Amino acid sequence: MMSAVKWGILGAAKFAREHMAPAIHAATGAELYALATAWPDKAEAFRAFAPGLKVHDSYDALLADPEVEAVYIPLPNHLHVLWTLKALAAGKHVLTEKPIAMHAREVDQIINARDAAKKLAAEAYMIVFHPQWQRAKALVEEGAIGRVTHVDAAFSYNNKDDTDNIRNKPDTGGGGIRDIGVYTYGSVRYVTGAEPQELMSKIRRENGVDVWAQIFSVMQGPQGRFTYSAMTSMRLSNRQEVVFQGEKGMIRVANAPFNAGVHDQAQVELHLPGGKVVTERFPGVNQYKLQVEAFCHSVRTGAAYPCPLEFVRGTQAMIDRVFQMESAVTL
Repeated sequence: MMSAVKWGILGAAKFAREHMAPAIHAATGAELYALATAWPDKAEAFRAFAPGLKVHDSYDALLADPEVEAVYIPLPNHLHVLWTLKALAAGKHVLTEKPIAMHAREVDQIINARDAAKKLAAEAYMIVFHPQWQRAKALVEEGAIGRVTHVDAAFSYNNKDDTDNIRNKPDTGGGGIRDIGVYTYGSVRYVTGAEPQELMSKIRRENGVDVWAQIFSVMQGPQGRFTYSAMTSMRLSNRQEVVFQGEKGMIRVANAPFNAGVHDQAQVELHLPGGKVVTERFPGVNQYKLQVEAFCHSVRTGAAYPCPLEFVRGTQAMIDRVFQMESAVTL
């Protein structure tokens, strides 16, 4: 039996406390071993489910701990590259929250550092580990809806009144595209294997961050070309949905395509001719736990990680292009 991978977390972020730390603690093959925070009282919420947790008073101290094998980084976006590179230089495997970088060229830096360190580095892109997305991908690949001709994606929430939220601040890498565009863009790339050929974008900004964005693209994939539109917003009511339209039917990933088990129950709908709808539901699946288990499996066995940085780079390159093609919208 393989020993558990000992994990350390840089910072006591709310998302780490509520989702990733419990997932690491629950995952087979993982041990939540250490936390770095300058505020000891913040560690108590983690110790509630991991009483033996070791607490370091700085990120550097955790990276210097020889017992820590893997590091999870939930820091604000603008700090991801710096601490990912530091973790790799310290000889740690590293899982960094999305987006792992602000530009595609920075992902290249991390890939080079990963290869030099001979360690696993990955973005915490958890949705590809959820069976609902694996099922959607399989349905497209087996031709359940014929050739894909169009895809719609939408992801929105409203944090207008939360002025202290890092997503509302340009100096911390805020904005809706970097926060949730990784899902509307990356999920479609994952399911279809397609990449954008032509692309247009309309963006509305407040205080220097995008709060609403609509993109339109012509995508090219294994099945040919199709049109794609996506909307992201931090100023609309909650919505999560991706629809793949084909010549013979439609696949709808709704309810909880991105926050499965939190926003709602995960399910995939297959719409067929004659009004027939086949719905597959996936109750009780923790995609964060599955992500950690896949990471630990790759660390211990050397098996290829299912969501490598090369895939992540493609989504970041698409985000870069969305900003390059930006046309302002006033509403």
